[in-house]
Amino acid sequence: QLYYQVLNFAMIVSSALMIWKGLIVVTGSESPIVVVLSGSMEPAFHRGDLLFLTNFHGDPIRAGEIVVFKVEGRDIPIVHRVIKVHEKGNGNIKFLTKGDNNDVDDRGLYKEGQNWLEKKDVVGRARGFLPYVGMVTIVMNDYPKFKYALLAVMGAYVLLKRES
Repeated sequence: QLYYQVLNFAMIVSSALMIWKGLIVVTGSESPIVVVLSGSMEPAFHRGDLLFLTNFHGDPIRAGEIVVFKVEGRDIPIVHRVIKVHEKGNGNIKFLTKGDNNDVDDRGLYKEGQNWLEKKDVVGRARGFLPYVGMVTIVMNDYPKFKYALLAVMGAYVLLKRES
């Protein structure tokens, strides 16, 4: 019985990983779902909102679009709006971002000496969201003991539940 419970747990984990990898392929984004971690995009998005992203490289980046980007030296992606776009004749695009709730643009967040972002910095573009669904993630990051307790309870449930 224990063998089947462990196998069942392994199938659940592998199914979740396959779904995640499938979403990566379908959306073209390395991270198709992100949680808004700060209030910098209010009132458009609030802390804890779950964003759905796509990142098709053929789509041009336009001013007004909400992008999720990573900056060298920072682990956490940032969700902000594109406020300026510079297109060169060779197709190279550079752009500047700003949080809707911030007073200044994001040049202070970029790596030292960087004044513009490029397409390579973009993780994805916001295409939809679910309000406050990501608060669970924020709570688990703010309270690590809660996260471990929740994982232990879920693991114990999967391993110990009896199939009828």
